[in-house]
Amino acid sequence: MRVPYALAGVLAQSLAYIVPDRGSKLQRGLAARRGIIRRYRRWAATQRDLSRPLVWFHAPSVGEGLQALPVIQLLRARRPDVQIAYTHFSPSAEKFARSTGADFTDYLPFDSYGDAAAAISALRPALIVFSKLDVWPALTETASTRSVKVGLISATLPESSGRRGVFARNALGDAYRALDRVGAISREDADRLEVQGVRGDRISVTGDTRYDQVWKRANAAPMPVVQSLRSSAPTLVAGSTWPPDETHLLAAWVDVRKRVPDARLIIAPHEVTDDHLRSISDWSAANGLTLSRLSSPDTSTDVVLVDRYGILGDLYAVADVSYVGGGFHAAGLHSVLEPAAFGAPVLFGPQHHKSREASALIAAGGAQVATDSADLCGRLVRLFKSREARDHAGAAARAVVEDGLGAAERSYMLVRELLGR
Repeated sequence: MRVPYALAGVLAQSLAYIVPDRGSKLQRGLAARRGIIRRYRRWAATQRDLSRPLVWFHAPSVGEGLQALPVIQLLRARRPDVQIAYTHFSPSAEKFARSTGADFTDYLPFDSYGDAAAAISALRPALIVFSKLDVWPALTETASTRSVKVGLISATLPESSGRRGVFARNALGDAYRALDRVGAISREDADRLEVQGVRGDRISVTGDTRYDQVWKRANAAPMPVVQSLRSSAPTLVAGSTWPPDETHLLAAWVDVRKRVPDARLIIAPHEVTDDHLRSISDWSAANGLTLSRLSSPDTSTDVVLVDRYGILGDLYAVADVSYVGGGFHAAGLHSVLEPAAFGAPVLFGPQHHKSREASALIAAGGAQVATDSADLCGRLVRLFKSREARDHAGAAARAVVEDGLGAAERSYMLVRELLGR
């Protein structure tokens, strides 16, 4: 099983030197690996303080990074003697990585044994911490042979995960067995990880740190741009929408406005490309709705179109009701915890079954599933017209988040244990 894995790594390394450094996410991710070991060594030569232990966090993309962030923040606050490295895999996480406050941030090298050894030799970590799911065999096993501890936090392994297949189990088995400590989200995740090879005495259930992360954001002082969007008009904040979501949402919104004429839509598409933003602007104009962009917000317009990244999690603060994208196609539902933490009732499409948080919110009465545009319209109108229904659902959603708090502290304790002092 290692032969095709190693060959894939060699192929990726070769492509990194020939693909253009702009274009698709894949091209950008490949090109970013050019000279990556030199960058690691350059930082280590000038800024690595060998008198201080270094904890290396890895989270492939933004979602996993948000799970690592509360632990990074606790480590920074309580252990100022520690240096922190943060790596990611996806180009979409590059900006987020810089916001973590880590001493060193970069892409993770492709998972070859040579690059893993070179990266570890450069950074000299005391500990490597993976977030959620990604466990890289070459890096993990190389760390283990060099007496570098390896942990996994907010660990999850869904029943449907491809990592549970025969090929993946054989390819990853040694890496799972090499993990020193694992903090699983749930007992079910812990049991599945043990089947994969993690030693049972090294697993504990610590929970999901996203609950702590979204709770902290919801209770922080709002950003000025968010404050400027507050309005007495009943407001739907629709986040991370894809075209399949918008097919239903925008059709529903036209009918909602007929029954709730002052209703306002703040929509943050998942991709803020010019074409995508233009399609929403054209829809608004075609239906006689006034529109402004977040870059020049106007609270009097019928629609506010979010034309930049990095603000959605805060925008839910002005939502009377929220809609979360991803439920009308197979790519998966986006974060439902962010609006729930603000006490906003949550709506989404029917393809939500892979999200345990969505299921928890539905069971608690904090979320509803819309099957099509007519159903979505009806649910929105009922929530807008009933303050009691809205408050009940919002309180139920917020209670689900509050019940999940504490994972960051437990995960921090796991990291501190692995540091050994």
